[in-house]
Amino acid sequence: MTRHGTARAWLAGPEEAESIAALLVAFRDHLGGDWPSANAFLASVERLLEDRDTEFLLASPGDDAPPAGVLQLRFRLSLWKAAPDAWVEDLFVREDARRAGVAGALLTSAIERAAQRGARRVELDCNEDNAAALALYERHGFSPRSKGGDGRDLFLGRPLA
Repeated sequence: MTRHGTARAWLAGPEEAESIAALLVAFRDHLGGDWPSANAFLASVERLLEDRDTEFLLASPGDDAPPAGVLQLRFRLSLWKAAPDAWVEDLFVREDARRAGVAGALLTSAIERAAQRGARRVELDCNEDNAAALALYERHGFSPRSKGGDGRDLFLGRPLA
């Protein structure tokens, strides 16, 4: 368990799949979406909890509070580091728990988990208009120049459907 002020974060277990899925549904709603369905989220979470290269972290603003934040952490082998890379795929904190250290506890825990698993780098992507998230990530040492060189690192994607 990781603490950030009074907030605490922990590695979620299979018995917490419903809590994880509920927070991801809240994230979907926050983003203005209506898909995937709650059932699809739960099925995916249950499947990913069986994948040794995926971890979910949960966090709450205090010891007696239910989970109010979730972070999905994925691992893959990097040819360039000859070690695992960690990828923060999702980070969400319910609005009523923001500014309580929940996101900080999740990020600190993710960095610790990555180090424990031998990762040499933790990466993530973030919309450049999300100033609050960018400030949080920068406070935790993330930079758009994590790979070295003079230019910014960019995350690019292409939809297939």
